[in-house]
Amino acid sequence: MAKPQFSAVPASAPARRRRRFTLYEANRTLPLVQRIVRDIVRVHGECSHLQASISATPRGRQLDLLEEQLEGKLQRLHDLVEEINQVGCELKDCSMGLIDFLARHQGRDIYLCWKLGEDRINYWHELHSGFAGRQPVSVLQEDR
Repeated sequence: MAKPQFSAVPASAPARRRRRFTLYEANRTLPLVQRIVRDIVRVHGECSHLQASISATPRGRQLDLLEEQLEGKLQRLHDLVEEINQVGCELKDCSMGLIDFLARHQGRDIYLCWKLGEDRINYWHELHSGFAGRQPVSVLQEDR
């Protein structure tokens, strides 16, 4: 059996038209997003653990079983990422549960930024600045 490939963020379906959110709309999706992201973080951790076990296991039946388990977990992770994509937001980090919502600020596209453990969206950042460039939503000037 070929060794499954494991990546931090599973590849998703071909690009579809991206949804733009207002801060209000994005915050309204958080109960659903939080449930999905909680599962993503858990399953990602299980995949990481299985990958480490596979690396330390010699060839044989035990290795085959671990690889089969990993394939199942990777499929589950892919399905969860698809759920997030269907909501319209973007998964940026499987291990910390980092999500971006496309939005507008002063006439340009930006991301509203949320991570697992936060009770609402408190930050945004430019499209290419990432998590390190987060700014408080109090300075956000939304437009459609």
